[in-house]
Amino acid sequence: MGSQNHTEVKITTADPSALGLFGLAMVTLVASSQKLGLTDGLSLILPWAFFLGGIAQLIAAMLDAKHNNIFGTTAFGAFGLFWFGVGTTWLIQMGVFGETLLAYADSRQLGVAFIGYLIFSLFMTVGALETNKVLFYIFVCIDFLFIGLSLSTFGIMYEFTSMLAAISELAIALLSFYGAAAIVLNTHFGKVVLPNGKPFGIFKK
Repeated sequence: MGSQNHTEVKITTADPSALGLFGLAMVTLVASSQKLGLTDGLSLILPWAFFLGGIAQLIAAMLDAKHNNIFGTTAFGAFGLFWFGVGTTWLIQMGVFGETLLAYADSRQLGVAFIGYLIFSLFMTVGALETNKVLFYIFVCIDFLFIGLSLSTFGIMYEFTSMLAAISELAIALLSFYGAAAIVLNTHFGKVVLPNGKPFGIFKK
């Protein structure tokens, strides 16, 4: 039997987390401006929802899959698709798809979807404990965002819960800008320029 030579080729891809976090930062910054009453309407949130919230995070998810990163793939994929869902919901509510679809729109179904994403974000928050502290605090803010969105959509303590959602969403934006900057600058310079905070080490030592 002749010996066979095997050549392994390793393809290195850049960490896509910065792009995903920047996409999340942009869409939550613009969306929170409307919730906080600084801007009006949903029309000019839509481009940022689809392109930054949606496409940027889906690109990050697909590249994280190549890194065999199940946490990043699932997080960016789920939230990327979330913004496509929310953007489409806004289009329906604006009557873009016709009066019939608008007439049968029940906003409580959006509330149920928010509850589903709250469940998702809660178990992802547990996973984020072993990523870094910035990402963990982003997920904590996402938890409060979905608590606020779920309750306000059902009209429960609307003034308080809608403001909870607004402040949480702005906090997500600011933390995500920092997280994106930390990944880019730390990787680019090969040293810690902006600390992300070490994992909590509860489940992994």
